[in-house]
Amino acid sequence: MNSIASVNTIRFITLVLLQVLVLSHIYFLGYINPYLYILFIILFPVKNNRIVLLPLSFLLGITVDMFLDSGGMHAAACVTIAYIRPMVLKFCFGTIYEHQTIKFNQVEIGQKLTYISILTLIHHFILFLFEVFNFSKIILVLQKTLFSSIFTIILCVLVTIIFSRKTK
Repeated sequence: MNSIASVNTIRFITLVLLQVLVLSHIYFLGYINPYLYILFIILFPVKNNRIVLLPLSFLLGITVDMFLDSGGMHAAACVTIAYIRPMVLKFCFGTIYEHQTIKFNQVEIGQKLTYISILTLIHHFILFLFEVFNFSKIILVLQKTLFSSIFTIILCVLVTIIFSRKTK
């Protein structure tokens, strides 16, 4: 197994275990919950084939769904952000993405924050929309999306800063 595949396998397993064993039991103010496992999709190598990311995203989401007994909500949200990821990459990074030379530990913090924020907000909106499944409670969906997204974005940025490899 090459090093990229082994790093992604370790990242996948670590993030799923961290999510289901620790983070899913954290509820600030009764409903704010971090979903750090989406960092796998966010940090998946750009040079890898998109066809590989979609089934891996489904596997990531359905694994979290099995542990949390959430009926496919996480799988749907994960596949959605994996599908729109190339458009978000192009929007946030422009020509760097088109030339496939993005290294997440070398991009500006503003671009990285925008990229993480967009994917997190979309993921959380879809997740909470399926959780509530009632358009008359759209304010609740937006409230949960906003506050959980802020918490998740802060955690994602901290984790990427702490575990980034400094290369020159």
